[in-house]
Formats: sequence, C-alpha cells, structure tokens
Amino acid sequence: MLRKIVTAVILIPLAIVIVAFAAANRQIVTVSFDPFSASEPAAAVSLPLFALLILSLIVGVIVGGVATWLRQGEWRQRARRLEREASELRRRLEALDGRADGPTMFPRETNSPPRLKLRPPIR
Repeated sequence: MLRKIVTAVILIPLAIVIVAFAAANRQIVTVSFDPFSASEPAAAVSLPLFALLILSLIVGVIVGGVATWLRQGEWRQRARRLEREASELRRRLEALDGRADGPTMFPRETNSPPRLKLRPPIR
C-alpha cells in the first residue's frame, strides 16, 4: 500500500510537469543528421520540441536498460549454474536419505544432551 502511495506522489506531479512542458513547447524544430550541409540537410526530421525530448528520453531508457541487461549476463549465468548445482545436491540428498538403513549423519530425534552452564571469567 505504501508503495502505491509513494508511486502516486511521484508520478502525479511528474505527469503534470510533462503535460505543462508539452503544452508550452509545441513549436516545430528541425533536427538534422547531416553534418556537411546545414542549409539543406540530406537527413532531417521536423517535429514538436516536446516530442523530440520525450522520444530522446524513451530511447535513453531503452539503451540504458539494454546496457544493464548485457552487463548482468554473467550474474544470470552464474545464478543458473548455482541453481542447477543446488537441485542436483537436493536430488542426491533425497536419494541418500531414502537409502539410509542405519544411523544417519543427522539424527532425526531431538534428544540432545543438556547444555553446559559456564560461569563468566574472573578478572
């Protein structure tokens, strides 16, 4: 519940700011991808300023997410390997537990000897 409240407290003002920004920046801008001809670019896009900024924000989030996903590949691979090892060890333990006829390494009864009561050291 607290998470929903915090999300609402952050997202509602952010949405208001984005809508106000979009309303204030409706003028058309031209973005050129041609570094050699500034007057007549070969590749140019004309769109509202707010659309350009929101589009660049979306592209930045996607590029950052992909970069993070690629950097964490080693950890995901290690987690999969450790999960396989853990399931193999569980399977072996269950097989050994089923075969045990005599005393086992971990006795099931809870009759443990009484704990020692030691006095604190004398100084």
